[in-house]
Amino acid sequence: MTKQFWLNLPVKDIQKSKTFFEALGFSFNSKMGNTDFSACMTIGEKSVVVMLFTESHFSGFTRHELVDTTKAVEILLSIDAESKDDVHVIAQKVVDAGGTIFSEPGGNEWMYGCGFADLDGHRWNVLFMKM
Repeated sequence: MTKQFWLNLPVKDIQKSKTFFEALGFSFNSKMGNTDFSACMTIGEKSVVVMLFTESHFSGFTRHELVDTTKAVEILLSIDAESKDDVHVIAQKVVDAGGTIFSEPGGNEWMYGCGFADLDGHRWNVLFMKM
């Protein structure tokens, strides 16, 4: 039976990506995947693992062409926020760290969020959902 689930993302520069995601409050496991070509990022209370790999290393084990994130999207990664205010705080952290907001904060009474692209163009949602 499967015990863990993790995502793998190609990035141009491991150190710049680590700095970007640390500015958003994500943490990195220094004991696992911490090399010149990889980093192990953890997200949330359940510590979902997102492995960052340099593009050359990533394409080496996928044996496939990478998506040009300036023209196409392969995945939308979503994270939760604790409040509407938290959505705005995270959006500002994204901008301050060099990312791009592609969907300004907004929503309705039960779901509020924004969308951003990281340094490599990967698309993320930040959502506050009032159940």
